[in-house]
Amino acid sequence: MVHRLTQDEWRPVEAAHHARVDAATAAHRARRQNPRRHPVEDFLFSYYMHSPAQLRRWHPGPGVQLEGAAERAGWTFYRYAEGVAAVDLDTFLDSRASTVASIRRLLSATAGRPAHLGCFGLHEWAMVYRQSPGQLRHADWPLRLSQAGTDEVVESHQIRCSHFDAFRFFTEPARALNTLELTRDSQVATEQPGCLHATMDLYKWAYKLSPAIPSDLTADCFDLARSVRELDMRAAPYDLSSLGYEPVEIETAAGKAMYVDAQREFAARAAVLRRRLISCCDTLLPAESQP
Repeated sequence: MVHRLTQDEWRPVEAAHHARVDAATAAHRARRQNPRRHPVEDFLFSYYMHSPAQLRRWHPGPGVQLEGAAERAGWTFYRYAEGVAAVDLDTFLDSRASTVASIRRLLSATAGRPAHLGCFGLHEWAMVYRQSPGQLRHADWPLRLSQAGTDEVVESHQIRCSHFDAFRFFTEPARALNTLELTRDSQVATEQPGCLHATMDLYKWAYKLSPAIPSDLTADCFDLARSVRELDMRAAPYDLSSLGYEPVEIETAAGKAMYVDAQREFAARAAVLRRRLISCCDTLLPAESQP
């Protein structure tokens, strides 16, 4: 079914999306000339390959025609004819059908597993295990504990990271401590819904499906990723108190309990967005037509 919108109907929705994204990215955009990266807010644009300008573009998703949207004539995966613009789903799928199928496969596999909530964010600690100060991933920020104290936290815990894109940044001595042997090929078999990085990655899967999904879903995934990243770094070994982030001291029983409570809440929020993304994939590429 095709839904046609007049400019009076869709322009205000687009403007609201612009305002939402502008507010969420204002601090990052203001820091662009600052060589000191913000470990929470700038991460979402240095690690994920989607700029504020790309996030700002509003897409209604497939099956929606926009009257008077001539500026979209040159947008990727759009068609414009007789004064109406719409997502060109055929062209999108010619280019991205395998991507849609891969995203759906990973999200469905993840959704089908129970959430593991006992990792305590130790992946960030494993990324600095046995390193010198100049080797730290976020070298602009001091460790909360000494390097020896940080290493002791790693050695006194079971490291059970299930996310390959976190695991690949482990230091060499830390990799041998992980209870799971992770590879890119094993990602579908190992990713689980309690993982903070799997939750943040919902933003990546959303923008990879753009413009063939509604932009409000992509923005919802971005907002969740931003909140999750804050917990990720509050539980990390770095001292970010100068940025206003109080640490979640996962090396203590109280800190572990705080982390698990937040992790459980994020997993519940992620489950809703994951289902919405899977539904979008099913609409774009029904199971019988997946490659």
